[in-house]
Amino acid sequence: MTDAPLRTHRFDALRPGPRLILLGGVHGNETSGSIALTRLVAAIDAGEIMLERGTLTVVPVANPLAHAHRRREGDRNLNRMLRPTAVPRDHEDRIANRLCPLLEAHDVLLDLHSFHTAGEPFAMIGPEDNDGPLEPFAQSAREQAFALALGAPRLVEGWLDTYARGVRRRAARGAPGADPEYGVGTTEYMRSRGGCAVTLECGQHDDPAAPAFALQAALRALAQLGMAAPSVEPATAPREVLRLVEVFDREHADDRLARAWRSFEAVRSGEPIGLRRDGSPVAAPADGFVVFPNPNAMPGAEWFYFAVPSARRL
Repeated sequence: MTDAPLRTHRFDALRPGPRLILLGGVHGNETSGSIALTRLVAAIDAGEIMLERGTLTVVPVANPLAHAHRRREGDRNLNRMLRPTAVPRDHEDRIANRLCPLLEAHDVLLDLHSFHTAGEPFAMIGPEDNDGPLEPFAQSAREQAFALALGAPRLVEGWLDTYARGVRRRAARGAPGADPEYGVGTTEYMRSRGGCAVTLECGQHDDPAAPAFALQAALRALAQLGMAAPSVEPATAPREVLRLVEVFDREHADDRLARAWRSFEAVRSGEPIGLRRDGSPVAAPADGFVVFPNPNAMPGAEWFYFAVPSARRL
């Protein structure tokens, strides 16, 4: 199959300002961002929204192959091991060779996603400023201000270091995907190149409210950066900030969740969240919350995450 082109829309205001890139459809079955960004482009083309400062690039469908088949991946997960490569081996490698330079040409990224099970929207942010080896960062204040403006009722941190802990467990049992860089997606790549970035999970995949939430968030992003006049109500402050602390893989096709969890549903320490094929429980390590439960996860992939209240002050 011939790769479909990566279609981008670029708008350059006549006054200088931030360089913002908006992504949808990194996963092909997550359509709310693609719908919202298509509407945004149409509104700008119609003169309903005027870009006053800076450069805006909109990519409604970042993974055309996955989108065409309405599945999460084309040949593999575009939001893992995202980096340019001299010898691309699959569709996502070829996309990365176009997408990574595009990200590097911008200051701020908003990546619009959705999730499997019922639940409210939330925003995922990067680490606090640090010079550590895993994800050094120096723009947390700017990124936090951007995330707070988007309208998500909850913020979540701790993705990459939690993923790295999961990678160590994979390596210990000889499972694939045991490279820590496998956890690098669009936002991690953007931060590694000096920008700031937010992943916005806009609702359940088929929630009819998710595209509208995604469009409002894109408009709020433009207003927060001073690129366009505000056209929606300002966001209210998030209710809470959580920190991911553990990730659990589905190790076998017969592993099953203990029940139909909602994302961010509270659990007590020791409460079974999942059951292995032999019936042994996968229990909550403390009082906390189930995040990203995926009953259809492939064996060897992330099954669910576990979060606790964050001590971070925004």
